[in-house]
Amino acid sequence: MSTSSLSSGSSTSSHPLAAYGWDEGWEAAFSSHADQGLLAGRVVRVDQGQCDVVTAGGTVRADTAFVTPHDPLRVVCTGDWVALEPGGTPRYVRAYLPRRSAFVRSTSSKRSEGQILAANVDHAIVAVSLAAELDLARVERFLALAWESGAQPLVVLTKADLVADPLTLSHLVEDVEGAAPGVRVLAVSSLGGDGLDVLGAAVTGGTSVLLGQSGAGKSTLANALIGEEVMRVHATRDVDGKGRHTTTTRNLLALPGGGVLIDTPGLRGVGLWDAETGVGQVFAEIEELARECRFHDCAHGAEPGCAVLAAIDDGQLAQRRLESYRKLQRENQWIVAKTDARVRAELRRDWKRKGAQGRAAMELKRGRHA
Repeated sequence: MSTSSLSSGSSTSSHPLAAYGWDEGWEAAFSSHADQGLLAGRVVRVDQGQCDVVTAGGTVRADTAFVTPHDPLRVVCTGDWVALEPGGTPRYVRAYLPRRSAFVRSTSSKRSEGQILAANVDHAIVAVSLAAELDLARVERFLALAWESGAQPLVVLTKADLVADPLTLSHLVEDVEGAAPGVRVLAVSSLGGDGLDVLGAAVTGGTSVLLGQSGAGKSTLANALIGEEVMRVHATRDVDGKGRHTTTTRNLLALPGGGVLIDTPGLRGVGLWDAETGVGQVFAEIEELARECRFHDCAHGAEPGCAVLAAIDDGQLAQRRLESYRKLQRENQWIVAKTDARVRAELRRDWKRKGAQGRAAMELKRGRHA
């Protein structure tokens, strides 16, 4: 290793923002902004056109008016690295650095828009409460979005203290592992502390986003990982294990052992957003079996020589997994088709507008020469 690279590595590790993920890559990406006298910072919270940004000199409030495009996937988001004006009232964000990863879901809007929940994430922690009956299909849905984001998923079964029988807890973990191939599954108790040391070690040194339904125990888990009560907690209902939205904004918090955590509001809806690769990753065993089917376009319905159906018949694959796979595939194809149709419609409107402008210009030109 050269002396220059050693010097560069040392400078980034001792940088005031190193605790928030600053490294040589971000330093290189920011160099052109530094030349303009702008300051580097990481967005820790976004709220109605304003954001809190942690900088080398502390946390400042900034306006995002200059980086608020019409595309909802390009707005400033918690986890973004940004270039700030060095001063001024109000202070403005002038740019954000290209994202390494982004967790995106579709909104409930009829306009088929995507919503970015967190940026530059290394680990996606899917919190699932053991206070309610396991919904494996929902776990698979979260994992599809997590894989698609570019982050490494991790499933955390919260409130493990509510499961008194160790054998029952072991079976619950095994059930989730069956729905999450290639993903680590941990059972933890935020109140008792069980499993927190393992989880803390797993997320040290990177950026983690905490995802799950309201009442999954995300805020309690965030407090346990941080070591102090920084997130307000509401009790869940005894009837169904659900809770009110404790977290209303996405907040980026530094972990005492290194790394940062982004806590998110409880998600009622988890719609896919162009997650073909993520769905394939969640159901890797089905896609691998499909390669052995007699027909390359096999729908795994009643076709002869279907390796997927054969795997179900011999107990190698659960019917529930195939049904969940089909559902997520259909949903993803629908959202992609709908989005493409919207783009085509926008292009057509643009062509019509330009065509009308061209005709008006020609008529004006003819009138001048008449």
